[in-house]
Amino acid sequence: MSNWVIKHATHKDNSPAIRLESVAVQYNGAPALFEVSLTLQPGERAAIVGPNGAGKTSLMQVIAGTLRPSAGSVEIFGHRPGGHVCIAYLPQRSQIDWEFPVTVREVAMMGRIRKIGLFRWPTRRDWGIVDDALGRVGLSGFQDRRIAELSGGEQQKVFLAQALAQEAEVILLDEPFNGLDMPTQGSILDILDELRAARVTAIVATHDLNLAAERFDRVLLLQRRLIAFGAPAQVFTRPNLMLAYGGHVHVLPDGEGLMILTDTCCEGDEVA
Repeated sequence: MSNWVIKHATHKDNSPAIRLESVAVQYNGAPALFEVSLTLQPGERAAIVGPNGAGKTSLMQVIAGTLRPSAGSVEIFGHRPGGHVCIAYLPQRSQIDWEFPVTVREVAMMGRIRKIGLFRWPTRRDWGIVDDALGRVGLSGFQDRRIAELSGGEQQKVFLAQALAQEAEVILLDEPFNGLDMPTQGSILDILDELRAARVTAIVATHDLNLAAERFDRVLLLQRRLIAFGAPAQVFTRPNLMLAYGGHVHVLPDGEGLMILTDTCCEGDEVA
């Protein structure tokens, strides 16, 4: 095994964490995304919002390197996504087999193995990093529990611990708040706050427009194409929201000139 050499992409100095230029995606010749361009710097946190079928999951997969765009370019720290061990992609919980017989500690170790390489046996230090990651997400006493025994919020935290054990610098979370209560959502956002302080870039796909407006630096508003990208106040305008959602969103001014946003058409899982 010592003859195996694992080569990973290096980062270009002073490159943005994520850069997309005119990205398009097709499924069987039908467009799912087109003309998506954006740049995120290390430590920025962005929300991807849009109705079901807008292309949120497809965009996440393109950034993660698991889906090849039909046009355009994707760069992670100056290189294509392939070969990067700094990217952690956390899919929707509905896409994961929670009955698979693995423990919390074993799931977290999967992230560490991605960092050290499949053909290297984890050392005591690696297991220590895994246990530290579980502690950071509040799951220190859960190491030997089966993943299927956990609540939805605890399961989501296990995969955050996996990303921490991987020492990921770009974390992609697809609908992580679905089905979670407000305190659990808050605890996950607190973890993301800590990661931002460590200059970890995070992208979160969500249907919660209020959350996107309140807790994120940037917002990507999608409807198969990029309607708007920027600070929440720049993106969440009535014209932009009507383009993305039609009549399925309420925009109400409050006393401070802010907007209360309610997405009324997008409950359930993303389909594209």
